Amino acid sequence: MLKTVQLSNGETIAYRKRQGGERALLLIHGNMTSSKHWDVLIDALDEKYTIYAMDLRGFGGSSYHKPISAIKDFSDDVKLFVDAIQLKQFDMIGWSTGGAVCMQFVTQYPGYCQQLILLASASTRGYPFYTDLGTGNQTALKRAFAYEEVLVDTSKTKLVQGFYDSKNVQGLQSVWNALIYTHNQPSAAHYQTYVDDMLTQRNLAEVYHALNVFNISAVDNEVAKGTHEAQQITIPILVLRGDRDYVITEGMNDETMLDLGANAQFVSLKDCGHSPLIDDLPQLTTEIEAFLEIGGKNYAFKQ
Repeated sequence: MLKTVQLSNGETIAYRKRQGGERALLLIHGNMTSSKHWDVLIDALDEKYTIYAMDLRGFGGSSYHKPISAIKDFSDDVKLFVDAIQLKQFDMIGWSTGGAVCMQFVTQYPGYCQQLILLASASTRGYPFYTDLGTGNQTALKRAFAYEEVLVDTSKTKLVQGFYDSKNVQGLQSVWNALIYTHNQPSAAHYQTYVDDMLTQRNLAEVYHALNVFNISAVDNEVAKGTHEAQQITIPILVLRGDRDYVITEGMNDETMLDLGANAQFVSLKDCGHSPLIDDLPQLTTEIEAFLEIGGKNYAFKQ
């Protein structure tokens, strides 16, 4: 059941809480999802963990009074959220866009997160958004510089936004079947609840733009200078990526590992795509619990 909490910035954050032991675990979802999409993992994780899964601003049951323009807006909300519910120390799992949010949070607010798991995460250097600027000329694709360029893109933004605006369930499912659920799919009833939840998102283009200009690495790219913040992360990090992930490429994952350095360990999830929660929940749960239980440095010896 969704709970809500009022943040000091005027936004209302919806979240799910599963009662458990003293270990607190905070889950941050990705684009086109919300806390709802964590449900199978929440049910599978050991009862020693008290689990919190929040809906980011503009998703699920959370408000969207002020539009976001950067991943930092989400991570600032996370800080206000944990302060509002008086959560002082916890571990975090960030899935896809949620991985970028977690990394930004950890760099800005050290001391809160003790261990971080990045699941099919956006790179430390962002997730590039290429656009033909509405020309329809796919050979002229260039990385978008501004939010307005993301908005006019006809190949991605308007297509998917059109599915949202018309509540086109089949259209959204076709996108997810092509990119996310490439191996296994949820049951029909479960899938329906996920799609209904997707339709709550109110900031698709803003998230595309925020990911495009996110860059906490030491490397400048076409649209954003590196902030070098990744080098400030000192907590243990587990990086998980399915070996069949069509959203987060192997190259993006390599960037993350290079930028995070010795603090991060990588595990490839066998025969999984962008949603290991659906492709192989037992494998995912085993890796998560082993890392959280053994601790980052000792976990390296397990591999």
